[in-house]
Amino acid sequence: MSAQTLGLCGFAVLLVFMMLRVPIGLAMLAVGAAGSAMIIGVPGTLSAFENLPYENFSSHTLSIIPLFLLMGQFASHAGLSGALFQAASEWFGHRRGGLAISTIGACGAFGAICGSSLATAATMTQVALPEMERRGYAGGLSTGALAAGGTLGILIPPSIVLVIYAILAEENINEMFAAALVPGVLAALGYMLAISVYARLYPDSAPRLDKAPMRRRLAAVLKVWPAAAIFIVVIGGIYVGIFTPTEAAAVGAASTGLLALVQGRMNATLLARCLAYTAITTAMIFFIILGAEQFNSFLALTQLPQDVAGWIIGLEASPWLVLAGILLCYLVLGCFMDSLSMILLTVPIFLPIIVGLDFGLPASEVSIWFGILAVIVVEVGLITPPVGLNIFVIHSMAPQVPLKETFKGIVPFLVSDVIRVAILVAFPAITLWFVRFLY
Repeated sequence: MSAQTLGLCGFAVLLVFMMLRVPIGLAMLAVGAAGSAMIIGVPGTLSAFENLPYENFSSHTLSIIPLFLLMGQFASHAGLSGALFQAASEWFGHRRGGLAISTIGACGAFGAICGSSLATAATMTQVALPEMERRGYAGGLSTGALAAGGTLGILIPPSIVLVIYAILAEENINEMFAAALVPGVLAALGYMLAISVYARLYPDSAPRLDKAPMRRRLAAVLKVWPAAAIFIVVIGGIYVGIFTPTEAAAVGAASTGLLALVQGRMNATLLARCLAYTAITTAMIFFIILGAEQFNSFLALTQLPQDVAGWIIGLEASPWLVLAGILLCYLVLGCFMDSLSMILLTVPIFLPIIVGLDFGLPASEVSIWFGILAVIVVEVGLITPPVGLNIFVIHSMAPQVPLKETFKGIVPFLVSDVIRVAILVAFPAITLWFVRFLY
């Protein structure tokens, strides 16, 4: 059996393991180790694996992951999600669809601190859904807005998946964060526009509320200024060069922890719970990274990624057609895989193909642009029927809303996503202009 055939068989076995619900980290580790043993022998595989964990996890860059996770935990316990939603609803609740628009705004703001799609969706569901139900909002619109708003958590920086992509692609984390900012804002604005159009087409789905007096609006803003200050310090510090991303994560975690303590929302028991959650989630992420590294080492031995890249480039097909095909693959995979696993599994294969094509951009800019597009499409997969992990997370928390209604409610947001992806594909400068401006 040739090495290339062995690589294809490895992919097939990995897909079988995934269908059998084997944890993705374990599946990649097992397939990668077995495949490597068939090529270089068991002693060689064991010798390489002896150093693999240390080489990966001794990296100073990876310390950003537990710090941002801890920051998100502290933010949740500090009550920032509720304060953000309340402030947004005071300002926009009187408009048609205003509470759903407020949900999107609060998801974007909380996601900028939390950095996780599923965590943002789950947290905001607890805060926003009861209020929208009490105000007579249609169930599908409410859960659809929450599912879509949750996807902002992974795109608006800081984002753990963007950090992982930057490490895999050997790109600067600061530049990836800068590139994600404008597409993230466009995503939030697009979702808000989709809600406005939907609410005008179906007025009964989103009743108007009484306009809040200016005094209440200003009071709500005062409650969220700590969250705004933390975001400005963390992200602004990265952009202007005051902090490295790791230092910014440490500052953010310390700031949100102090905020939770000052507000009386943190005690020894909750601190232990936050630390335990951070440790468990970090271990899970690191195990997936370890499995991906072992599987990618196996693929490197087979030369399959290089052969596939050379074959596709040799076809002389339109670069835009190839890009569209890869993004479609991401969309399909996003329906049943989590974003981190997908990025770790596919970037070593797809990135050499994209960088080798002629888009009229330097290779480094192509890599950044493709990373943002990949993360966006992966997140679209989280709200795409018939699977959509975000949808099922919210359905588990809101079983009173029929799943069919949630799928219907997500359609306007999917339309917004398709339009946004098409714009970012057609005009790479939208993604890259802030990177060029800063760096």
